[in-house]
Amino acid sequence: MTDQFDPTPSDRFTFGLWTVGNPGGDPFGPAVRPSKSPLELVEGLAQVGAWGVNLHDNDLIPFGSSPSERDRIVSEFRAAVDSAGLCVPMATTNLFSHPVFRDGAFTASDPKVRAYAVRKAMRAIETGVELGAQTIVFWGGREGCESDACRDVRDAIKWYRDAYDFLGGWVKEQGWDLRFALEAKPNEPRGDIYLATTGHILHFIETLEHAEMIGVNPEVAHENMPGLSMVHAVAQAMEASKLFHIDLNAQRIGRYDQDLRFGSEDAKGAFFLVRLLEGTGGYDRYEGPRHFDAHAYRTEDWDGVWDFARGCMRTYKILAARAAAFDADPEVREILEAGQADPDSVGELIGSFDAERCAKLEALELDPEALAAVGKRYERLDQLAMEHLLGVRG
Repeated sequence: MTDQFDPTPSDRFTFGLWTVGNPGGDPFGPAVRPSKSPLELVEGLAQVGAWGVNLHDNDLIPFGSSPSERDRIVSEFRAAVDSAGLCVPMATTNLFSHPVFRDGAFTASDPKVRAYAVRKAMRAIETGVELGAQTIVFWGGREGCESDACRDVRDAIKWYRDAYDFLGGWVKEQGWDLRFALEAKPNEPRGDIYLATTGHILHFIETLEHAEMIGVNPEVAHENMPGLSMVHAVAQAMEASKLFHIDLNAQRIGRYDQDLRFGSEDAKGAFFLVRLLEGTGGYDRYEGPRHFDAHAYRTEDWDGVWDFARGCMRTYKILAARAAAFDADPEVREILEAGQADPDSVGELIGSFDAERCAKLEALELDPEALAAVGKRYERLDQLAMEHLLGVRG
């Protein structure tokens, strides 16, 4: 039996090979599920209604593979993706697993390690292009330190910039129309990771030589781990036209990076995030892939993995419907419109400065006591959001 919340390719939902392919191992115990090949994972994703599949280079091509082996693997994978009716919208590179990256990749103190990391990224980008990817994500998993005695952070930032300037120039030289999306995380596996939040990265991008081709890839878990708001991070990225990709999952504040099923924690945060992405509040809709960077509980067998994948997608669609109903609710619209009403066009005075606007601003009669006495009805507004979220209204 199906309903309107079952996923279809038109929803543009994607998963990484590393997400549905996670065998359930953790630092305290080994894998609990047998590994599946990338070709089997592609087939499974097609069956549950996904649109695309994403990958790290080494999710597909084992580290150290020969050029001929690499070509065979990529060719077989591309054929499987095409046969399943999927696509590869995004590719990334693993610059954190191999011991060579123990002190970082683009920010490693050793310049030979930095050179190796850039060259590895080039090979991964080539694979992404061959598979049809339009976005290349970079997560600096080892770009950080446990002790600031090891290097001056300013050196690390310079080396980071050098890598992205080089890679951006190289991509342009190849004539590829690609976008880079940089992903923030505050800590884990390093004690502190450089460019710890989406806000850090948005500033950093403005210092890059090819800033126009570089945006961000915010992740729910990475913003929520330290108690920050994913909604605010994504809104800032969208306002700057820099939301190039997004990682959806769930996370409990203060825990290790859990990568839980989307919406399974902080349902209200997920509701407002989906509302933002779907544009039901009035701004433009995000048109990129909805990528789930999460994995099934360790308790699950392979049937449970596909339950997890369906659950991510169904929850998103349910929240999208709830968000649309919330923003169409007359009482919601009344409260929002009343709170932002500007019958005297005061808001027009506060923008770019000129002497006439300044004079009008100075002449305004503004009574702080009267302004402070006005209630905002946000309690009622938030309750309406909860009732829509819980499905008892609209």
